[in-house]
Amino acid sequence: MRINILNYFNDIDYSNTINKVLKKASNITSIQNKSINIILVSNEEIKRLNKEYRKKDYITDVLTFPDGYLNNLGDIFISLPKCEEQRIELKHSFNRELGFLCVHGFLHSIGYNHQNKDEESIMMKLQDNILNAAKLYR
Repeated sequence: MRINILNYFNDIDYSNTINKVLKKASNITSIQNKSINIILVSNEEIKRLNKEYRKKDYITDVLTFPDGYLNNLGDIFISLPKCEEQRIELKHSFNRELGFLCVHGFLHSIGYNHQNKDEESIMMKLQDNILNAAKLYR
């Protein structure tokens, strides 16, 4: 899987964590020969996108815009400040939270959802399996 990372927030290189977890996700879900874009942004930018595309005027952690055209799974926008806030709240590492948000967005891009309890259970178990395979524990 080809992973394109665009960091519009800071100059820190997050590619090791992102590549590790998404390659595990690709292997576990048997999604091969695809590409995905990970765009790292500020709270202000993700709030703007959330309002524009989902009509929700608040900061969120991750937004997924599935594509599917020419083997592109789509774009995953992640708020790095929200990621930091959540990792403090949940008392685990930044890399674990970033990995979780990447996997969550990836699974949405390939059709997983959590609109009801059954869908949520399936998606959460798969997320946990991928994060454990990537050694990104709570």
